[in-house]
Amino acid sequence: MDFTFTEEQLAAAEAARGVLAGVAPDAVPSPALTSGAVSEHFDRELWDRLAQADLLSLLLGEEYGGAGLDAIALCLVLRESAKVLARVPLLEHSAALATVQRYGSAELRDRLAARAGRGEPVLTVAASGRTGHDPAELAVTARRDGGTWVLDGVQTAVPWVYDAALVVVPARTEADRSVLALVAPGGEGAEGSGSAGVTVAEQVSTSGERLGELRLESARVAARDVVAADGAWEWLRELLVTGTCALALGLGERVLRMTGEYAGRREQFGHPIATFQAVAVQAADRYIDLRAMEATLWQAAWRIASGASGALPAAGDVAVAKIWAADGVRRVVQTAQHLHGGFGADTEYALHRYHAWAKQIELALGGAGVHEEALGDLLAAHPLG
Repeated sequence: MDFTFTEEQLAAAEAARGVLAGVAPDAVPSPALTSGAVSEHFDRELWDRLAQADLLSLLLGEEYGGAGLDAIALCLVLRESAKVLARVPLLEHSAALATVQRYGSAELRDRLAARAGRGEPVLTVAASGRTGHDPAELAVTARRDGGTWVLDGVQTAVPWVYDAALVVVPARTEADRSVLALVAPGGEGAEGSGSAGVTVAEQVSTSGERLGELRLESARVAARDVVAADGAWEWLRELLVTGTCALALGLGERVLRMTGEYAGRREQFGHPIATFQAVAVQAADRYIDLRAMEATLWQAAWRIASGASGALPAAGDVAVAKIWAADGVRRVVQTAQHLHGGFGADTEYALHRYHAWAKQIELALGGAGVHEEALGDLLAAHPLG
């Protein structure tokens, strides 16, 4: 394998840095000072700038107005977005759109891809299951009834659902297969009034963002809005998890830089605390965490992008990446809080926001323990050597 990025991938990251320049991580009220959500909606102005820079259509083919890039390019852009805590559904929208292009019918692609690549409609994914700890595809049942599918079940913690026109919902059929249904939630961002039998109950994330519990009661979805191809949900989930690892890496890198800058100017006993061995060793340990997070991230993204075979399915590399991302980003922000002292908890300083986002990312789509179990199952099913 060759982890050297292509010119096109680097150009995407550079474009993202340009669009994200000036985005303030504290542009909304602090989650520590807010009883509800920090904002009713995501950062629409930033979303429009991302669309104008063609960063929402990175994975789309040229026939749909996209750049035809891959998961690696998306992860490079997500990495940059996390450094400024960008409040946009970039991961969910891009992953859903890429899945529609890869597995959806020609009619669905033609109807949705180009428009979504320009940022309208907004897409999101229900990937947390009923409780956040169970497989998402088992939380909703789907049965065919003529020209429609009937869905029943609950998906919790759906991100950006109040701004989304369509939610990609994994569901299990009577034949024990997974399908993906594009459901109109009926929120502010939905096209029309939403699907009958669909309700959304507000939830608030650790980071203070507005989530929703999606309840489906005999909700009918037209067959043309259901992706029934084998492997679609598995591929979408792997891309979502890998993208979450990219967010963890970008956030962790920014937090370690903040810590270095603070330790370099904070003096104790007449010397910057960065010169103290105990401080330097802790910072070095967190740097090692970040490099391990980076290596495992690019391994997982490369497997998804290339489709290359390996000793384990690509899901194994994705699990390893999420284990490192979950544990690593937690250690990075905890060390940052420790080295900042009381200043790290100051609600007028951005570090506490990064800590809240890190906890959300750590547990999103399963914490380290969940993926360790998944990796164990894969190793049992595919003995090495």
